[in-house]
Amino acid sequence: MIVQQQATTADWQNCKRILCVRLDNMGDLLMSTPAMRALKATLGCHLTLLTSTMAQPLVKSLPEIDDVLLFDAPWVKTATAADTEAFNSLVQQLRSGNFDAAVIFTVYSQNPMPAIMLTYLAGIPLRLAYCRENPYGLLTHWVPEKEPYTFVRHQVQRDLDLVRETGAVITDERLYLQTDESLWPAITQQLESAGADPQQPWLLLHPGVSELKRQYPTEQWIQAGRMLRQQLPGYQLVFTGVQEEQTLINVIQQGIGPGTFSLAGRLQLAAFITLIKHSPLLLSVNTSAAHFAAATGTPVVVLYAKTNPQHTPWQARGRVLYFDVPAPLQSSNEIIRYAYREFEKENLPPATVVNVVQAVLQVLEETGQRLGGELAQALR
Repeated sequence: MIVQQQATTADWQNCKRILCVRLDNMGDLLMSTPAMRALKATLGCHLTLLTSTMAQPLVKSLPEIDDVLLFDAPWVKTATAADTEAFNSLVQQLRSGNFDAAVIFTVYSQNPMPAIMLTYLAGIPLRLAYCRENPYGLLTHWVPEKEPYTFVRHQVQRDLDLVRETGAVITDERLYLQTDESLWPAITQQLESAGADPQQPWLLLHPGVSELKRQYPTEQWIQAGRMLRQQLPGYQLVFTGVQEEQTLINVIQQGIGPGTFSLAGRLQLAAFITLIKHSPLLLSVNTSAAHFAAATGTPVVVLYAKTNPQHTPWQARGRVLYFDVPAPLQSSNEIIRYAYREFEKENLPPATVVNVVQAVLQVLEETGQRLGGELAQALR
């Protein structure tokens, strides 16, 4: 609920150009899209997205977005960060954009003030965001930050609740990605060149992470892969990832043995998303790939490091299994540390090798992705 409002909610009905600020990675951006879709559907507005170069490749798959501006903010973890000159230049660029309003999307553990100040300096008339401290005149619409100390909700719900303050609502709250089916013939060729048979069933495995603290142990990947090959001998195991993850995937493949194939570094993002859509099931750590599965309707089993409880795949079919973050890798952010301690109190299903394999078998059964009688026998 807005507690400080220098303009009425009715003023949003006149907004024709809205800036949406989401400066994180692809998965974060994707989770904000139902809220952006609500803005567009309710207000009939033109949406410009301000995002990072990390998230940029996903934009072409998001029909909600009309224009995009790129900025690697120094207050967000990125490979490169803008300097003060780039910041000042962006302020002028936003000033010339003639925006009627700005909506700033954040994770509860982030400080929104730098992005709030950015939109304030750009002279954008209406400015909406969650904020823990009273921003006074920096925001026209302030929603006090209550997470995670009072409650925790899913990131998608958090963002939908934020835009609801403008009157924006939507009935279909699912994630959605446009896929390019014209890419499928080339994807099947890539599968064949990797040694896989596209005519035979496969499971998609995505072990790579952008942060070491979310990495599932390599030996457990190997053990799970071996068990899956034993329980589902008719299924191929196809690994995906960026080129830098090829070494990790090679180790896992060698540990599992025959029946494994790698597409690491071979697919552009659009092709990767299309491959996920065509796959019977994705087995992944908690990274963008898991959100892509949710957005394409692909069943998913997620090996989820206990980092951000609000970032599980939204409305996805499948299972979420959890594992601890090693103490040396845990965040120094006290808000995240508090959430982690609370997370630890919950009785969550652990990501043991047996549980991982059982979850895959169960999800395949539930979604009708079976191969003869093998799956039914494996579940007995």
